[in-house]
Amino acid sequence: MLKPLLSIIVPCYNAQPYLARCLAPLLAVEQGLEVILVDDGSTDQTGAMVDQYAASHPTLIRALHQANGGHGAAIMAGIQAAGGDYLKVVDADDWLDQAALLRVLAFLQELREQGEQIDMLVSNYTYDKVNAPRKKTVRYPHLPTHQVFSWEAVHLPLGEYLLMHAVIYRTAMLVNEAHLALPRHTFYVDNLYVFQPLPFVKRLYYLDVDLYHYFIGRADQSVNEAVMLKRIDQQLLVNRLMIRYYTQVTSLDSGLGKYMAHYLEIITTISSVLLLKDGRPAALAKKQALWHDLAQFDPALHNLLRHHWLGLGVNLPGKIGRRVAVQGYQLAQKWYGFN
Repeated sequence: MLKPLLSIIVPCYNAQPYLARCLAPLLAVEQGLEVILVDDGSTDQTGAMVDQYAASHPTLIRALHQANGGHGAAIMAGIQAAGGDYLKVVDADDWLDQAALLRVLAFLQELREQGEQIDMLVSNYTYDKVNAPRKKTVRYPHLPTHQVFSWEAVHLPLGEYLLMHAVIYRTAMLVNEAHLALPRHTFYVDNLYVFQPLPFVKRLYYLDVDLYHYFIGRADQSVNEAVMLKRIDQQLLVNRLMIRYYTQVTSLDSGLGKYMAHYLEIITTISSVLLLKDGRPAALAKKQALWHDLAQFDPALHNLLRHHWLGLGVNLPGKIGRRVAVQGYQLAQKWYGFN
């Protein structure tokens, strides 16, 4: 059997209401594709649905079942089983555009025929927000097109950083070079999934297609602000893991280091604003501790982030300063369409 061009991992936890929509565009594009459904200890009918899809599409879909280990554990199980040249994670409540997926597969086929490979393929994603009057699509007009490029060519402005939804990785790079490992029973590991392999990404390519639909805005969603506040310690854990990893692998002197610092700026701002919105003394102490730890781990990175306008904004003094920071974040939410 010909090796798949692309492995798509679908972590599934109680995904019964959404799984059919997620799989519909994939079922219509069988050639060059493998789909790995990872049932992460679901308590609804997700496990049975996964088996039914695998039985009815045996050349396309593989079913994995495991005790609940969280999003990271499901991704890792899928990576270990993946056989494609390249790999993408699609959450079970999200979906891919079929026409864009065909263009991605055609591009990956061209790479294979030319004996070429890249480490990361970047494409666009759309916030499909519940009850939103408009759909916001994140594109990357500041990236080079129609060419392979390196980190020295990456100069992304605010709002254009690379979420999990935007990236396709070379599978062998993830497994054999980056040795990606994600923590179990931890939310928000998608940031680690994108962040940790970056030092091993040498060849990038931007394909300007609107591939990923990010279904957002439900009250039960992990990125809902009320839910994030309840799980703030997990957000802070991921934030600190990213900071520590940064100090081990790069510096501000390189294009890669500048981009990774930009990514950390966004994540640290989100953590800070959530704690400011909480407003209780314990939450404000956690925010102060996060910035203190950043200064301890990497003084140069702390100095850069602390004195950039986002760092200045989330560290304004007093109640008025905290209110200004939160209001600024809320304006950004409306403009960019996230959360």
